[in-house]
Amino acid sequence: MAHFYETLTPDSLAALDALYAPDARFKDPFNEVTGTAAIRRIFAHMFATTDAPRFLVTACIEQGEQAMLGWEFHFALRGRALTVRGVTHLRFDADGRVVLHRDYWDAAEELYEKLPVVGGLMRALKRRLSATG
Repeated sequence: MAHFYETLTPDSLAALDALYAPDARFKDPFNEVTGTAAIRRIFAHMFATTDAPRFLVTACIEQGEQAMLGWEFHFALRGRALTVRGVTHLRFDADGRVVLHRDYWDAAEELYEKLPVVGGLMRALKRRLSATG
């Protein structure tokens, strides 16, 4: 699966039907959907709204019917290069197809703090709420 994500392109989204079970569930900080068509739309939206998106898998732990992938998501928004770091939990069915794809990443730290205007507000809030001040 790591290779699939690292080589993901708009054209390779057709392969989701072979890699994901028809009723697979996907959840990340912005989406929660069921089914390969809905999952394909999430990835298609990523390609439509970001420039040069790509995943770099930095760690892979497999155990039985599940796997955890550590990753970096590199992309650009309005010409500004950004990186989001996270982890994906995958569960597989008896045929080896993904039945659960759950992405864990901190939207505040990994994305909002890096954006103009919102980033300043997020960093100020983080300083105010931090025990170390």
